[in-house]
Amino acid sequence: MKFIKSLFVLLLAGLLSCAAMSATKDVNGVKLDETINLAGSNLKLNGAGTRYKVVFKVYVAGLYLTEKADTPEKVALQPGPKRLSVTMLRDIDAAELGKLLTRGIQDNAGKAAMSKLVPGLLRMGQIFSDQKKMVAGDNFLIDWFPGKGTVITVKGVVQGEPFKEPEFFDALMSIWLGNAPADFKLKEALLGGVK
Repeated sequence: MKFIKSLFVLLLAGLLSCAAMSATKDVNGVKLDETINLAGSNLKLNGAGTRYKVVFKVYVAGLYLTEKADTPEKVALQPGPKRLSVTMLRDIDAAELGKLLTRGIQDNAGKAAMSKLVPGLLRMGQIFSDQKKMVAGDNFLIDWFPGKGTVITVKGVVQGEPFKEPEFFDALMSIWLGNAPADFKLKEALLGGVK
């Protein structure tokens, strides 16, 4: 009897630790891990929310950082890897999505900054054009690796070599965290506010 009791306690402890390790946050049916490991660093879900276009839910985004940050400046200054995860909630033409991302950068960057970003923007536009369509449930990741650059992964596939320029990652983040974000409520959510 003692053996069975000990076995039960061990099994229960194992189940509880597995549940703690795989803690997720549900945002409009999209499950986001509370913590992830990226390039050997443990990142925490800083915030997550939904992008709305008028009344339609377009996608869920989650921002992962090594330490919590509640302002765009704190996000930018944080050392270590960073990740923005985007999961589609509706079907969208992938080329159109690429254009919307480029427009988001244009809305937040000055002309001088934009001229430096043109090669990266053209390449990013091509990455999304090549996808043809993003359907509900499809995901893309924007990862920053210090010393390596920005890596874009679409539907689980890394899209070529890293974008080397640090300003490219910052420009991408401005789509969601800049002065003219795609969605002000989503910006607040990514910075740890309400969904």
